[in-house]
Parts: sequence; structure tokens; C-alpha cells
Amino acid sequence: MIKLYDNGVYLLNGTEIVEDAGNVQTPLTKEEAAKNTMAYGILKEHNTSSDMERLQIRFDKLTSHDITFVGIIQTARASGLEKFPMPYVLTNCHNSLCAVGGTINEDDHMFGLTCAKKYGGVYVPPHQAVIHQFAREMLAGGGKMILGSDSHTRYGALGTMAMGEGGPELVKQLLNKTYDIKMPGVIAIYLDGEPAKGVGPQDVALAIIGATFKNGYVNNKVMEFVGPGVSNLSADFRIGIDVMTTETTCLSSIWRTDEKIREFYDIHGRVDEYKELNPGETTSVIMEVKAFDLASYNENSSAWVIDGGNYQFLIGASSRDIKATLNVVVTVELKRLIIYCICKFLSIY
Repeated sequence: MIKLYDNGVYLLNGTEIVEDAGNVQTPLTKEEAAKNTMAYGILKEHNTSSDMERLQIRFDKLTSHDITFVGIIQTARASGLEKFPMPYVLTNCHNSLCAVGGTINEDDHMFGLTCAKKYGGVYVPPHQAVIHQFAREMLAGGGKMILGSDSHTRYGALGTMAMGEGGPELVKQLLNKTYDIKMPGVIAIYLDGEPAKGVGPQDVALAIIGATFKNGYVNNKVMEFVGPGVSNLSADFRIGIDVMTTETTCLSSIWRTDEKIREFYDIHGRVDEYKELNPGETTSVIMEVKAFDLASYNENSSAWVIDGGNYQFLIGASSRDIKATLNVVVTVELKRLIIYCICKFLSIY
């Protein structure tokens, strides 16, 4: 069963969704909670502008197949390309796999090989790999972003936000330009339970497409897969759903990751690329500060004293990793303080 919400929802502790009916009591504002989605964090890491509403994205890696890479590279060459500024993978899987009676467009393949050598790219010969499976096994990485010139460039199940675009956007990346978009909306795809026997990833994908395509529910938005049901799916099952998210007209996808995804990276000898991704959680922390904790020893009076004034409490993982600050006015009559620290790990979609 698929349920679409008319209003946004809050995701509490990664397991519970609460519809935003206008009367939800949360420790964070909508704007603050929205920053705790996985999508927001990844986009922020790759945004080169100071404005998170108007993004200027630089991708980590690029990928194209033999139907598209010739035009992309020729356009970039004509525009002053000197070298590929990031890893660019050129696969030869579309023309060759569609050929009847043998490989076609061998001249395109030779062009790709010589460009990879000249500009520093990665060339995958015909009949060796299909673009998306190669990217999953050899390019994907937790928290990374990949831009491909194929519409089904989707590696979200592996913790990689990937987008498929037309050739000109890849040309811009090759010329050290940016991918300029407004901050996309993020749609939570909350999964619970597990598939019934006989239900495969295509069945799940088609159900999602059927529920969201006509009404434009996820159009140009990021689909963020969350909820306890994610853990009940194998890596391959998640990948099978993920690759079809293109058909919903969404911009991209991202999934929470776990040990099954870590195992996928490990199988392919790239376990260092695994990163655990989860949307934020909400936790309340209470720390009691006694008056003596603020006292200092006065040699003139031979006594411990509390100086009134402004005190700043720093809360973090270490002195170099401060997560929050709290300013408190202390009076000499104050006997103790109770500090409430709401750790900002609540997500809104």
C-alpha cells in the first residue's frame, strides 16, 4: 500500500513519521529540521555558492556511454578543454550491446580511447561492462555525487546522489563550471515491513511510479528512502528499485545505508568508500551544572567564589568539533544551572 501525504512530514528518530498538520510540537523549526535530511547534507557539501537556495554544484565524478561521450568531449574541446578536472568514465556498452552481428561505431570507441589517454579519463572497452553497473562497483561512494549523461544514472541505494542530465551539463563540469539549480524539495519514501513472496524490485518501483508520475508528486525533487523497511531489502533489491526512480521524474535519489551496503562495497574491494547515512534523530540531553563548577579560588579571601556575568557553554564531540553553544547569565546568588541541549537531529520532508 502506498500513501501520499498532502502536507509535509516529520521523521522522528528515523522510524516514525508525523504529518505536519500545523499543530506538531517539535524542538526545531521546519527550516532547521529540513537541514537534517541526507539530501541536504550531501548537497551542502557539494555546493560552491554561499546560498543554499541557489545551488552551484560540483560533482565528484562523471560518466558517459558511447552514444553520448563523443558529442560531449567534442563540445568541451571546442570550448577550450585541456584535461578532465575530475574522474570521467567512458563506457562502450550502448552501441555495442545494441549491435546486430557485432560491434558498431568502432570509430566512436577509438575516439573515446584516445580522449581518455589525452585528457586523463577512464576507458571501459566494449563488452566489458554496462555503464551503471560499472559505476556502482567502481565509482560510487558514500556521500558522493555523480553526474551521468544517461537518464538512469541512479546510485542512491549505495549512498551516492547521482543525476542523469543532457550532455551540455557534463560539458560545463569538464570546463570547471557548475550545475546551477534551486534547492530541490526532498520527498521521504518511508518503507516499512518487507516484500511479500514473489514481489521483486520492479514491482515496487512500478507501484511507486504509478502513484507519483501523473500527479508530479516527486517531479524535480530528491527521493529519500528511509524507514525500518530499508533494512529488510538486499543491496541488489534496493538497486533494482533505485534505478527506476528516473521514471517518476524525480531529480535524484538517496537511501539510508547499513551493513548490507557496506558488504556490497567490501565485495568489490572498495569498503573505504562506504559511509553510513541516516537522516537526523532528535535527542534531549540534560546536564546539571553545580555552582561549585563555576567557582574559582580567590587567594585574597582564601575562598572559592563565583563571579557573576556571561558564561558560554560549548557542546561538541571535541574542542575542535563544537556542535552547539549556549550563553547563560550567572548571578552570584545562583545555586545551580540546568542546561537543556536539544541535539538538532530531526528531519522534515
